[in-house]
Amino acid sequence: MFALPKTKAFITLALSLTMYTTTSFASSHKYHLTFNEDEIHLDGIMDEPAWLNATKLELKYENSPTEGSPAPVNTEVYFYENQTHLNIAFKALDPAPQNIRASLRDRDALGNDDWVGIVVDTFNDKRSGYMFLANPLGAQADYRVKDVDTWGEDDSWDAIWQSAGNITSSGYVVEMSVPYSSLRFPSANGKLNWNIAGIRNYPRDSKFELATYQKNRNIDCTLCQYDQLSGFESIKVDDALQITPTLTFSRGDIRPEPGTDWQEGELKSDAGLDVRWGITKDIVFNATLNPDFSQVEADASQLDINNTFSLFIKEKRPFFLDGASYFFAERFKFVHTKNIDSPDYGLKLTGKTGKHSFGVMLTNDHTTNFVIPDTQSSNIVSLNSKSDNLIARYKQDIGNRSTIGVLMTHRQATNYSNTMLSLDGSHWLTKVDSISYQAGHSDTDNPEVLYNPNILNGEADYNLAKAQQGHAFKMQYNRKLRDYSLRMGYADVGNEFRADMGFHRQVGYRKVFAGGKMRWFGHKHDLFKVWGVDTGVSKSFDRNGELLTQDIELKGWIHGNKQFKVESTLLGKERVYKNTNFEEIQLSTEAKFISGSGLELNLNAKYGSQVDFTNIQLGKITQAEPAVYWDINEHLNLKLSHNFSQLNIDAGELYSANLTDMRFTYKFSIRSLAKLVVQYTDINRNPENYVVTGSTIDSNYKSFSSQLVYTYKVNPQTLFYIGYSNNAFQEKDMSGLEQNKRNLFAKFSYALQM
Repeated sequence: MFALPKTKAFITLALSLTMYTTTSFASSHKYHLTFNEDEIHLDGIMDEPAWLNATKLELKYENSPTEGSPAPVNTEVYFYENQTHLNIAFKALDPAPQNIRASLRDRDALGNDDWVGIVVDTFNDKRSGYMFLANPLGAQADYRVKDVDTWGEDDSWDAIWQSAGNITSSGYVVEMSVPYSSLRFPSANGKLNWNIAGIRNYPRDSKFELATYQKNRNIDCTLCQYDQLSGFESIKVDDALQITPTLTFSRGDIRPEPGTDWQEGELKSDAGLDVRWGITKDIVFNATLNPDFSQVEADASQLDINNTFSLFIKEKRPFFLDGASYFFAERFKFVHTKNIDSPDYGLKLTGKTGKHSFGVMLTNDHTTNFVIPDTQSSNIVSLNSKSDNLIARYKQDIGNRSTIGVLMTHRQATNYSNTMLSLDGSHWLTKVDSISYQAGHSDTDNPEVLYNPNILNGEADYNLAKAQQGHAFKMQYNRKLRDYSLRMGYADVGNEFRADMGFHRQVGYRKVFAGGKMRWFGHKHDLFKVWGVDTGVSKSFDRNGELLTQDIELKGWIHGNKQFKVESTLLGKERVYKNTNFEEIQLSTEAKFISGSGLELNLNAKYGSQVDFTNIQLGKITQAEPAVYWDINEHLNLKLSHNFSQLNIDAGELYSANLTDMRFTYKFSIRSLAKLVVQYTDINRNPENYVVTGSTIDSNYKSFSSQLVYTYKVNPQTLFYIGYSNNAFQEKDMSGLEQNKRNLFAKFSYALQM
């Protein structure tokens, strides 16, 4: 199936760290986990006898906005295991329970609610873990977290677990039960030590973050400050095999030209199968056959105007999300599975044994999509040919927090192939000083359509060579303490480098950058809780040593009571574009306010000079992005955002663009919801002010799309949804919006665990 190409210049990378020292981190306290064979009835009422002898921890500390002070409210968390599940319960007391914020929520959408949860580092490696949260009504959120160069949370990961909540006269209670089959941990027999923390979000005038541990902001590591749970000797992983059949129905109608009759599509049905097998406690095999990769909800809208680089779209598909962290490397995004659009099959093996973690993924694809990067722009290319795709990753832990890893990606189609190899690492010199790096080499054989302009009658001359080889390198040093942080780095990417399985948009540059941040913290009753400044400088050159950009940035921010924050940035940029020098100065501001009822108001705004990339001239940009997030009641939620952008030049207005995205969600229950999504775009251009030759400029373009979806979700894999969507557009010489697409779709999916 695969015929790996003869690599014309194989990667030769050697990096040595002469300053590296092992840094020791110790957990605060160690607790023994109670074992009890009894199961719990999840109802948010702790009336089971098992809770009486469960291991108890208290959330004694307020870690934000103040640090390490006594928590303003009392919270207790209880743990016990029964071979197959880790069971958790929270008693969250509240002196004013009428102020508790809780709504019926979709998964990973707890918003500004009260919530409680745990973070657990099952491998005791202080590098990664799992987060499980629930609000007072039992609505869930779960994340994969990383704690290598900086703390990160990925909400795209979804596990199958149970929760329930109950608001009482003195606060609320949440019960949670997490099956061991949803976690990964060492397969060794005997006692295990897991780093663990109980956390609580307590949003009132300020957003209080409470925890079982006292955070030290002078240590740039969070997992290493957690307490430890010791036990787990009797773990028995049930339901290690999960088989999820899917059945989809769809029908799509199109109208080729405005005013013509609809061309009705056929009702299509399709079946697929997903398999997840926990071979051991720490190694998982995934397979998918004829997968359905339709998305339940429309992607967040983005305004693509006066932009030379391709837009990023987030991955949401379950097969690619399970174990996605095993393919992650820090400095470059060399893996972006959205490039795999329509496979017949997918195979994946991921795991961690001791200090060694690995991931291998193999798929085909009916289309071959990838980014063609350049120094000042990028394009997305779609080849009309099937491809085979391989991603392989290996990483080894070194010492307490350092890592080193290798990554290979390969994509192959008719008369085309791309292979990328890289080496990466993250090394801690002290508790606050770290160095991270990644170096890659690529080898590409292009199809004729990408290097011969005559294939498309000169319409798509990418000026590419028939064969390309290139390199990419980036290194960064960080020093992070409570009151200040420093960063500096260097990047070097060759003209011919390609990472076709990733999202890599720019090549042909060298860049140096440095910056620093200062922070000040208020006291308990101060109006302002945190404020600070951040400054950074960078300079980039093309491969001939000619200047591309030179930036100086100054940012200031204030976070205060009422969950109010303002961040303002002054940017000065010298840019060379198409052999023309420009000087840009921009002021941008971000503001957020959350009321006592949970109403959230946001505003992002920018004003200043900006290059008009189409006509290669300098203009004045005005942008405003207001947004409202409103829990109208326990069931109904509104998310409304608007993006306005206007560019003026000396001759007058060049364009103005408006994009509105409105989403209503009505939750009938924790499992049942209906969602309406409406997106509207209106772009007006002044053709007289466009001086570019050979192009036709439409004076006005409008588009409208709507989607109505009903979903019943037992868990992330067992669900049913049915929906309808339609699209309309308007171009010049059209009297109004004309509908051109409409679709009806439904999906059934059921996870069988055995």
